[in-house]
Amino acid sequence: MKIYDISMKIYHDMPVYKGKTAKRPVLKVESDFKSGTVHETKLELNMHTGTHIDSSLHILPGGETIDNLELEKVVTQCKVLDLQNVDEKITEEHLAAKSIEARDFLLLKTKNSTLDILEGEFIYLDKTGAAYLKKLGVRGVGFDALGIERNQPEHETHKILLGAGIVILEGLRLKDVGEGEYLLVAAPINVIGAEAAPVRAILIEQASMNS
Repeated sequence: MKIYDISMKIYHDMPVYKGKTAKRPVLKVESDFKSGTVHETKLELNMHTGTHIDSSLHILPGGETIDNLELEKVVTQCKVLDLQNVDEKITEEHLAAKSIEARDFLLLKTKNSTLDILEGEFIYLDKTGAAYLKKLGVRGVGFDALGIERNQPEHETHKILLGAGIVILEGLRLKDVGEGEYLLVAAPINVIGAEAAPVRAILIEQASMNS
């Protein structure tokens, strides 16, 4: 079975959204074998650190929390779309050139993965692309940056997708994954009342599943 780990590793100096110091995780050893009989650590991190899923509460007042996410939405067949030819932002025009159907869960592979563009001027999905995916009725959108949008002050992409019940999965690493169909496993940790949560996301290659 071929499994691709498409998650980011968590450590203090990892890439964080726009390089903001306050968003860097802190791992602290609270007990070790010099001070006790067990090794225990404490992790402090923003829920939007690394690979994570946003729920609608992140951007919509009164929205759903992450503990209400149906696991069927994130343990599902998915399509990886190669959009490495895109500069700056993905629009409706770029997506219309791809084969997308209702209920698809899409992972958008851009230059962010191959060039490791995670902080600063990363490629993003603009509001026209989000509106197009809403019109098609997709199930979810995974993206290879720490945010799915960047230069939209009103957060239109988030509002369009989350308002339509479309899952947003951010912080993916797709460099070694080719365009095609896979099984996605991307369950977030189950934190009651949170607007997002970290994910260990993996892809299972379809050909291996069927062999």
